[in-house]
Amino acid sequence: MAPKVLISDKLSDAAVQIFRDRGIDVDFMPDLGKDKDRLAELIGQYDGLAIRSATKVTPTILDAATRLKVIGRAGIGVDNVDKEAASKKGVIVMNTPFGNMITTAEHAIAMMFAVARQIPEASASTHAGKWEKSKFMGVELTAKTLGVIGAGNIGGIVCDRARGLKMKVIAYDPFLSEEKAAKMGVEKVELDDLLKRADFITLHVPLTDTTRNILSRENLEKTKKGVRIINCARGGLVDEQALAEMLKSGHVAGAAFDVFAEEPATENPLFGLPNVVCTPHLGAATTEAQENVALQVAEQMSNYLLDGAVENALNMPSMTAEEAKVMGPWVALAGHLGSFVGQMTDEPIKAINILYDGVVADMNLDALNCAVIAGIMKKVNPDVNMVSAPVIAKERGIKISTTNQDKSGAFEGYIKVTVVTDKRERSIAGTCFSDGKPRFIQIKGINIDAEVGAHMLYTTNEDIPGIIGTLGGTMGRHGVNIANFTLGRAAAGGEAIALLYLDAEPAEDVLEELEKTGMFQQIKPLEFEVA
Repeated sequence: MAPKVLISDKLSDAAVQIFRDRGIDVDFMPDLGKDKDRLAELIGQYDGLAIRSATKVTPTILDAATRLKVIGRAGIGVDNVDKEAASKKGVIVMNTPFGNMITTAEHAIAMMFAVARQIPEASASTHAGKWEKSKFMGVELTAKTLGVIGAGNIGGIVCDRARGLKMKVIAYDPFLSEEKAAKMGVEKVELDDLLKRADFITLHVPLTDTTRNILSRENLEKTKKGVRIINCARGGLVDEQALAEMLKSGHVAGAAFDVFAEEPATENPLFGLPNVVCTPHLGAATTEAQENVALQVAEQMSNYLLDGAVENALNMPSMTAEEAKVMGPWVALAGHLGSFVGQMTDEPIKAINILYDGVVADMNLDALNCAVIAGIMKKVNPDVNMVSAPVIAKERGIKISTTNQDKSGAFEGYIKVTVVTDKRERSIAGTCFSDGKPRFIQIKGINIDAEVGAHMLYTTNEDIPGIIGTLGGTMGRHGVNIANFTLGRAAAGGEAIALLYLDAEPAEDVLEELEKTGMFQQIKPLEFEVA
């Protein structure tokens, strides 16, 4: 059955057509996002939800979204999506961070010009028939110091444009290296230094616990007298009340804001103040940007629903379509390894240690980690997936560690998973052969070669004669066909294991009969999700 996508906000016809051209069933209801009750009523029919900012994806909506796999936001901000609730539900949340970068950066530059030359007020005055030439004395941008808070994608474009305007650019960004700053032609500084030196300050960071009120009253008081402040990033980065007071006192000469702490902003401390330019969140509002993000989100959602590619996800490691094709068998293997140790472990897990060897060590390990954790967690929550599993593991206080190493054995690559509890450690390793089929190659340090099947039986015993006959005879008497039979032992006469791939799940009376023989230390039926 083809995946089904709901578009509940206004997207371009070209974006809708992308879904259809990819063979995805799409319902385009551009006003549905405004009706939360109707959205909750319909969302259970869909595998994907494409939105802009009007649709609010709340826990209530997610509870009703029984089929939902992915939410795609055409734009950068996802404040209208409860990402934590989506992650717990196992729903990927994607955005389109690159479709409107230039548009937003250009708006910041335009706002800087506007506040430097008091263009909106001068325009209103002239429209009113006044000719107040001497009233609107501006300042040049040339040779002024621009302080950029956040030199990422959009901030980097602003830096480039500002240098073209012959401004001196200084940047505060904890993730900006000295080498990158030099390449960009900007000076990397600490925040206090930026506040003290900048003639203009522009913000280009997301709203997080770290950046909230980054321009607090305290920090605003550190700024250079006559500074002008531009915010086209996110509301909540600046203490608006404190800024309003400093504008009135003259310490801050001007401000230009496209975003506000409360939106839609019908009231705000900045409104009505002289030399304050305000626009209604227009940073991404160009024809080109709106089209770009719509097309991008349609492609990303289609790639995920059809090929498993994860691009620009906020709650799961990204994996390109090319990576998905190469890594598909390894992702499946990672899930099987996790599932094995998860089904075998009854006591609480304290830690999960994952070793990647050889070719797999150069792959997208974050995605593989998610697959391992999901496999382990399925025992406690059958609905868990690669998105929700790390959330559940974190809530349970499970420590995850990863090691990668060069090829060290007979296989081109392998994955080894070890879970640690208060009582024991349990490990299993596996590889993928050239046919793409996952194989278990080691359990408890004992080498084996076992194909993975939907129904399997794992036993441990002493290495004594009769084990094969007992297992085969018991299955035969109960009509359970054995598709594959794998044995392994630590040493002659020592600990041994058997792993049977069965055509059907063994009934309880089969397990009871094996138990009564007294030949087995452990008898464990296992189930795996195989394609």
